[in-house]
Amino acid sequence: MRIICSGFLLLALAFSFVSAQDTKQEKSADYLSKSWNQVATGMPAAWYGSDEAKRVAENVLVSQKSIGGWEKNKPYHHPMSETEKAGYMKGKSEIGATFDNGATITELKFLANMYSRTKDTRYREAFEKGLNYIFLSQYENGGWPQFYPVRSGSVAYSGHITYNDNAMVNTMEFLRDVFPDRKEFSSLQLPDDVKSKAQQAFDKGIACILNTQIMVDGQPTVWCAQHDEQTLAPAKARAYELESFSGAESVGITRLLMSLENPSKEIIASINGAVKWFEANKVEGIKLERELDQDGKNNVVVVADKNAPPLWGRFYDLETSKPYFCDRDGIKRNALADIGSERRNGYSWYTNAPAALLKNYPEWKNRVNVK
Repeated sequence: MRIICSGFLLLALAFSFVSAQDTKQEKSADYLSKSWNQVATGMPAAWYGSDEAKRVAENVLVSQKSIGGWEKNKPYHHPMSETEKAGYMKGKSEIGATFDNGATITELKFLANMYSRTKDTRYREAFEKGLNYIFLSQYENGGWPQFYPVRSGSVAYSGHITYNDNAMVNTMEFLRDVFPDRKEFSSLQLPDDVKSKAQQAFDKGIACILNTQIMVDGQPTVWCAQHDEQTLAPAKARAYELESFSGAESVGITRLLMSLENPSKEIIASINGAVKWFEANKVEGIKLERELDQDGKNNVVVVADKNAPPLWGRFYDLETSKPYFCDRDGIKRNALADIGSERRNGYSWYTNAPAALLKNYPEWKNRVNVK
């Protein structure tokens, strides 16, 4: 009986060992199914010291541009062939470094996580190089372009001060975490002069935000998705992204201002003006639905619904303050149904993001003692 029990025990131990190994392998491979942003910033802290993370870090190091930034929409956590690595090495001096879609900021956060667990000085050096890229790319007026160096030709709009897709806000939030030595960056032990430069860059960014806020009859409203880097006026980007009041990007900007401790009178006035604009420009009585068109493809349609929560347009005309919609021909239309299927279904023309901002506004007023 004792021999039989011992046999069962050995079998159970062997099964547990195999199961543990299988689970470990599954967890190791699991990161490949995640997005790059999830891997860069959302893995368990211990993972950033693993062999898998170190392999990913090699991809991040080899793909960093000579100027310090990174390209966008690259899954750096996926295996990279020698041919791909050679391509990155060859293109290090080419234009392509950007803040668009979280690029550069995501890679910097990943490198900070890697250094925290490994103390590999290459990660710290690459981080400092990327941080210097942020300083280098900032305009004297405090804004940041979407790409730096700026692209030319039909994509020259990437040189505008870019709030689109929260590019500048993401950069400033990153700097705001760097200069006070928050936990995720404290292990880097950045020199005081570097942290001081980060704070100065952030403060200049706040000044730019205040200076680009669109004024109507002397009152602050919201912002355009991009502003001219010379005049600070609202500016056009792609053919369907015309000068406008932005009902989407202005939310992130306002939230950034609301996060500041001891805001100045100018910042308080800026926030109040933006909130007033959001309140006045709700689109009520409609909702968005998807239906199948005659070809069996998904089609976004606007449906009347008096009980629907409010929406806001992505873009509002600067003259009429009415939402507009646009095809690649650059002609404004008054209704979503008036533009072609490609842009109608391939772009976010409405947002509900301001609703949460308006809900948080009274709490902010109490926190900063605004009446």
